[in-house]
This record gives sequence, structure tokens and C-alpha cells, in this order.
Amino acid sequence: MKQLRQTIHHYAHFFPTILGITLFCLSIWTLRQELQQHTLTEIWRSVRAIPVEVVEIALVLTVLNYWTLTGYDTLASYYVRQPFPYRKTALAAIVSYAISNTVGLALLSGSAIRYRFYSAWGVSTSKIAQIIAFCNLSFWLGLFAVGGVLFVIEPIKIPALLNLPFFSVRPIGITFLIIVIAYLFWSILSSRSLQIAGWRLPHLPIQLSLAQIAITSLDWALAAAILYKLLPSATPLSYLGFFRIYLLAQLAGIISNVPGGLGVFETVMLVLISPPVAADELFGALLAYRGIYYFFPFGIALLLLGGYELRQRFISKPPDSP
Repeated sequence: MKQLRQTIHHYAHFFPTILGITLFCLSIWTLRQELQQHTLTEIWRSVRAIPVEVVEIALVLTVLNYWTLTGYDTLASYYVRQPFPYRKTALAAIVSYAISNTVGLALLSGSAIRYRFYSAWGVSTSKIAQIIAFCNLSFWLGLFAVGGVLFVIEPIKIPALLNLPFFSVRPIGITFLIIVIAYLFWSILSSRSLQIAGWRLPHLPIQLSLAQIAITSLDWALAAAILYKLLPSATPLSYLGFFRIYLLAQLAGIISNVPGGLGVFETVMLVLISPPVAADELFGALLAYRGIYYFFPFGIALLLLGGYELRQRFISKPPDSP
């Protein structure tokens, strides 16, 4: 029995990688099946058919979304009782989220960027770890809060390609709500951090916990609104109906560990929305969304990070000797 446990423990490390590869391969196959009746020319025509004013609105929503993301690090700095000027927390948040959203492995890439910034600003390693834990906890709380409500109120069928032991998202929604409610009760009744399977969850006052959930829920709502705006105007979907599909697609992308959920996110969207939306038109909107929500902020973040590093190097450069 001991040998069996050791074997299971050994191979458990490979499970996330295997799951990610499997989902990615299934997604590519499904995308090919969904789009085989459409040429690249038709898809590109769908992208170009998006009105300029719609693209402009999507860009404004993206800016608002990344402004909301700055709330993560702002709240985190107050949590560790080391508030910074807003320009610093905003820089750390925008660069870390823009790069981790595109590159993937958010826990690793986003944490490394935050460590680079906050260590340069004189924050201790223990406080940086608390900031990182706070931001990652915030991300999941927002997903659990919004997803829990939508998945329970308006459950949708789970695509077979996700290979989950549920026929609808309602059990997932109920689980999400239980986690959020338990977290809020713990914030009220306890004053100590919580250790779960090697993860240390920071304890927050209830006011900070509620602010945390409000900001992260707004983050998810704005991110979904960007893609919803890019869909064809005749799309017979309400925003809330679309929002639940968007959250499920994002959840699948996160589980896959594929950078940015590339392929997995698009597949779930295509399976659940097409029809009634034509596959080529939906894929055109998804391509535009990738460019506006992922690659545009990614480019800005690289410029900001490069400019910051050059400035740091210039400041730290010793003066020339006479």
C-alpha cells in the first residue's frame, strides 16, 4: 500500500501537464472541425467587418479593465501595511497581469514580476510573499463569486471535451459559493491565517475581503464585456447569458495551463455559442479579442517594463570618476 501511495504521489506531479496537453490537443482538433467549412479569407473578412467604433469601445473597456486590475496591488499594499504611491502599485499590477495573461503560468510569471518591482522598492521578502498571495487569492475569489452566482442561477451544459463528471455547471457554482461564503465567515470569526495543503491563505478583515471580491468581480465583468461588444450585433445572447459561457471558457483555459488558454478558450466559446452565431464571425471576434485584450496590453507592459529597467540602470550607474 505504501508503495502504491508513493507511485501515485510520483505521477500526480505529471497530471496537470498531461491534462493541459490533452485539453490543448482536443481543442485544436475541435477548432479544426468547427472551422473546416470556412476559409482563412472568410475569417479575416469577419475580423475586418467589426466596426471601428466597436473596436474603440473595446479598447476603452480594456483600459477600464486594467485600471480595475490596479486595485489588486493597491489593496494588497494596504493589507501588508506598506502603502505605496498609486503609480507604483499600478505599474506592478499592469505589467504583471498583462504579461502573465499572455505568457501563462500566472502564478510563476506574475509572481516573478511582482518580486522584481517590490524588492527594488525595499519591501521584505515576507511581505512580497503576502502581496503575491493576496493578489492570487483575489483572482480566484472573483471567479468563484461571479461564477458561483451565474452558474447556479443560469446553469449551462458542460461540453464533452472538458471531460468533467458533471452535466451542467450548477454543482461547480454551488461549490464556488460555498467556498466564498466560508471565506467570508472565516474573515469575520477568525483572526489567523489558514493553512491548506501547503498553501497559506492570508486572513483579511471583512471590509477588505468584501472590497477584494467587489474589485475582482468587476474585473471579470469588464473582461467579458470586451468580447461581448466585439460579437456580431445580431447575436441573440444577453450579456448575462454570454457572461456565464465566458467564465466557463476562461475556467477551462486556466485548468489547461496553456498560455492565455490559447485554443481551449476559443474552443469552448465556439462549441457553446456557434450556432446561433456563425463560426467564422465568432472566430473573427475572438481573434480581435486576443489582439485587444491580450496583445495590446502585453506590448504596453513590455514597454513599461523596459523603460523601468533602463531608468533603474541609469539611476544605479555610478558617476564617472574625474
